Amino acid sequence: MKSTVRTAASLAALALTGTLLAGCAPSTSGGGPQKDEKSGTVRVWLFREVGNKPKEDVVRRVVRKFEKRHDDVRVDVQYIPVDSRAEKIKGAFNDPASAPDLIEYGNTDTAGYVEDGGLADVSAEFADWPEAREVDPTARKSVTVGGKVYGAPFFVGVRALYYRTDVFRDLGIEPPRTLDEVAAAARRIRAERPGMYGIAVGGAYTYGALPFIWAHGGELATKKDGTLRAAVDSARARRGIAAYTRLFGDDNCPAAKCAEMSGNDNVEAFAAGKAGMVVAGDFNRRAMEDGRVDGDYDVVPLPGTERGSIAPAFAGGNNIGVLKSSSHRTLAVELMRELAGKATQRQLFDAMGFLPTFTDTREQAAREEPFVEPFVETLDAGTEFVPATPAWAEIDASLVLPTMFQKIAGKKSGVDGAAGEAARKMDEAFAE
Repeated sequence: MKSTVRTAASLAALALTGTLLAGCAPSTSGGGPQKDEKSGTVRVWLFREVGNKPKEDVVRRVVRKFEKRHDDVRVDVQYIPVDSRAEKIKGAFNDPASAPDLIEYGNTDTAGYVEDGGLADVSAEFADWPEAREVDPTARKSVTVGGKVYGAPFFVGVRALYYRTDVFRDLGIEPPRTLDEVAAAARRIRAERPGMYGIAVGGAYTYGALPFIWAHGGELATKKDGTLRAAVDSARARRGIAAYTRLFGDDNCPAAKCAEMSGNDNVEAFAAGKAGMVVAGDFNRRAMEDGRVDGDYDVVPLPGTERGSIAPAFAGGNNIGVLKSSSHRTLAVELMRELAGKATQRQLFDAMGFLPTFTDTREQAAREEPFVEPFVETLDAGTEFVPATPAWAEIDASLVLPTMFQKIAGKKSGVDGAAGEAARKMDEAFAE
């Protein structure tokens, strides 16, 4: 890995205005709890990561300490699939009796979950939490809607380009410095190593595809007079969509397989030694080190269209929040603080590569760990975000963008037609 580490102070510029992980806007659960029990079972839903065991180990230690402090309390933690979380959380919001007390959710979910009455306002408890003073301002925005706080930031997530150092060395390939060079390297790898994808791509990998749109100057939406309008059908956005979807094919990642692949599928393919490159997050490090590529990969920022440029990455991250329907509010808030606290975030950084949301904890981690450097560089270069509106939850849950990518990759539609259809569906959601 690289031996120099840039300061992480600039990470505070990360605009977490809404993760990497977006969910649907579920229906309103209808009212809050009628009681605040101080005993019984506190139920927690967290996301299942690729290579989840280290995360489970960290959480298990937190839970064990929590239960020791509360003799009559048991914590039940379930790990739910990221890709199918939308319906599960929607069901929880609609059925408080079976809902958890505490959930992990993506920062793009915040506005929708609040609008639909799913998350509890924990503004007072957050303000009284001493550690909250060290949460960077932009991370704080990711849990804030209308001036009220609806959870605690859990980690920062940003993606860069992982590549196989052994494959690049054997084939005499230099790390790519433009997106065109990424494509050329991918096709060279596929030609020389037919059993590998040059770069793993996925039709269902929205946050791996978006940097291609942003790097070409495209946008997802624009706002005029307070009204959002889709922009994925603009000329610049279409150039980025074309650049990404050209990577689907027998000369890199066959559409018959790759059009259905998600972000986790991409990470798993690279970790298993089946791809020469992949766009993946700092939070995927453990999966790589537990896979066949351990010791044979490095990371650089995903380049832009010009040498020296960096493709804007999605400003991702996850939060932890208490459900409004929880009958264990006090206990749930306390456990939220423990899971999202400095000690746990540092352990999750060591175990999973999750970047902390506390400025001092993150700066310390960055000084000690060279792996962080390309992600810091990516953040320094400027990040982008999805439209900050509850409508995004519907757009995401309806698979508007994945459907667009998949139709183009599978040659069922051209770029212009698929982008136009996606724009129409986005505008319908914005208008609701």
